[in-house]
Amino acid sequence: MAVWTAAQLAHRFDLELRGDGQQSVTGVCTLTPGRPGHLSFLANPKYRSALRDTAASVVVLGPRDADSYSGTALVARDPYLAFARVSALFDVQPPCLPGVHPTAVIDPSARVDAAAEIGPFVVIDAGATVGAGARIAAHSHIGLNASVGEGTRLEGRNWIGPNCVVGARCRLNAGCVIGARGFGLAPTPEGWEEVPQLGRVVIGDDVEIGANTCVDRGAIDDTVIETGAKLDDLVMIAHNCRIGARTAIAAQTGIAGSTQVGARCLIGGSVGISGHLLIGDDVVLLGRSMVTHSLPEKGTYGSGWPVVPAREWRKQVARMRRLDRTEAKIKRLEARLGLASEPEQEGEPT
Repeated sequence: MAVWTAAQLAHRFDLELRGDGQQSVTGVCTLTPGRPGHLSFLANPKYRSALRDTAASVVVLGPRDADSYSGTALVARDPYLAFARVSALFDVQPPCLPGVHPTAVIDPSARVDAAAEIGPFVVIDAGATVGAGARIAAHSHIGLNASVGEGTRLEGRNWIGPNCVVGARCRLNAGCVIGARGFGLAPTPEGWEEVPQLGRVVIGDDVEIGANTCVDRGAIDDTVIETGAKLDDLVMIAHNCRIGARTAIAAQTGIAGSTQVGARCLIGGSVGISGHLLIGDDVVLLGRSMVTHSLPEKGTYGSGWPVVPAREWRKQVARMRRLDRTEAKIKRLEARLGLASEPEQEGEPT
């Protein structure tokens, strides 16, 4: 079990120490109720009232809150970021243990670095490459001529399709499918005919992909996830999409084919994005937004209907259903009074 003192943590992460530098820390905890011998943090002002009663032995907080706190504190300009970095010291993820499990099946033409770990029942196809320090956990499959970079972790039951590229220091959580055929179909009088999907998936360095997330290979060009992007669980990225560097996408978001998402975007949960669109850099999409046209300009966008009490929601729905009749009445009144209707705004339904 890792044990650090508050003074050691302050020195390691360049934080200001206030209080008992010899206070030991053996793990992290939430602010409420907190745990003795553990470290917590305060970043959101609405939790300030919990600071007084927390049982945490050390708290990471900002300068403003530190002035009124009598316990041991580590003062940071960004308490959440500092807490994240301290938390990494207590991460219990298993290390890479170089070697090949006897149940693994590796094609003789595959190139697996001696410093990689290949777990039970892993399959690595012909021409595939696995870099030094990579950890390929149980039941994962690396396809024909695919490559997995140095220090990357496949956490188990991952499937990497033929010719796909996963960069260095990535983490693919359990059940990811990278490089399945895209949803390309041509209609015929007899039904649907498959359109061959000939591209790859190319994933940059330092990318994290959540459990059971799917990224389809391109139809002709590649599907690309750029360096530093973070995808949550149950995200769907369709063929020929491009996700920009350091963009974060929350769970259950689906992005249709050939859409480009810029750098440093924040996409909330359950967002739906139509195909062949352009989302610019630094765009924020609120949860459950439905995006049907391009958003090239930086900004925050949303289209979901926030939750309200059921009685109020029923009233809102009733009003929405009466809108067409209300609009027709207004137009009749305008015609009777000789008033010109205002021109419809671009994007309004007709």
